[in-house]
Amino acid sequence: MTKDIILKISGLQLVPQDGEEQLEVITAGSYFQRDGKHYIKYDEVTEGFSGSTSNLIKINGDTLEVTKRGLTNAHMIFQENKKNMTYYGTPFGNLLVGISATNVDVREDENKIQVEVNYALEVNYEHLADCTIHMNIQPRSADGPELSLFD
Repeated sequence: MTKDIILKISGLQLVPQDGEEQLEVITAGSYFQRDGKHYIKYDEVTEGFSGSTSNLIKINGDTLEVTKRGLTNAHMIFQENKKNMTYYGTPFGNLLVGISATNVDVREDENKIQVEVNYALEVNYEHLADCTIHMNIQPRSADGPELSLFD
């Protein structure tokens, strides 16, 4: 895998009272591997706010860690069959977030890494939603992303 990558993150939240909410982000980032762990770095902007959030994703076996620093701050751990708690700092205040991952599936080959995570999300000890995250990481080509690999 090359250092310059394209990252596609798509997610689905199933909220009992509100139905489902989908999200999708495609962005450029950087990739490196150290001690058998995969690292992806990228920045995100939030509409309506100045500043950005730097994100570091660490993939290690059946564990996915996401560290956010900037406009939002958090260290979220998605670990299969384990509940992890963290504070998620937003411009409006902190939320106590619980993440109970039921599945962390990582598939990798020479030019692509795919991650799927299924988890229950709670805020302040109350179940909020059942969620799924899909990540596709691939090299950025000289002509732009090969989006056909995401299908």
